[in-house]
Amino acid sequence: MSEEQDVTTRGEARRRFDPGAKALVIATVMLALVVSALLPWSGGSPGWEVLTGQSDPALKVGLLPRLFAINSTIVGLGFGALALISRRWGAAFLAGVAGMVVSFEGMIAIWSRQTSGTAGPGLGLVLAVVCMVVLAVQWMRIVWSRD
Repeated sequence: MSEEQDVTTRGEARRRFDPGAKALVIATVMLALVVSALLPWSGGSPGWEVLTGQSDPALKVGLLPRLFAINSTIVGLGFGALALISRRWGAAFLAGVAGMVVSFEGMIAIWSRQTSGTAGPGLGLVLAVVCMVVLAVQWMRIVWSRD
């Protein structure tokens, strides 16, 4: 192998990561995020109804829980799957930073349900926020371990 090919190979290796055991944790938390969509988020309305906008209008779910449902699906499942499949450092960075933003958004969604005067946050919403926090932490641990 020539020196030029060796430099190219090392540069390619720096852009990739090996999650090791963290991949199993991330995949398990992603599965828990999917399960959280089946649990109630507000009153008797499950997360998938909040995501698709089909929740009972009497619950007054509002914009914040719906925005969190959309963004947690895109970031938690979409960006997470992209990073796990591609094993690119940039995708892991995107999943980590976006995961932190969506985690904060989820905490505000819980707060909005607590102050709505109607049904408070359900188990599914709380579980989804916890899943997003764990995903963000795991992705940032991978990002920070970059050589």
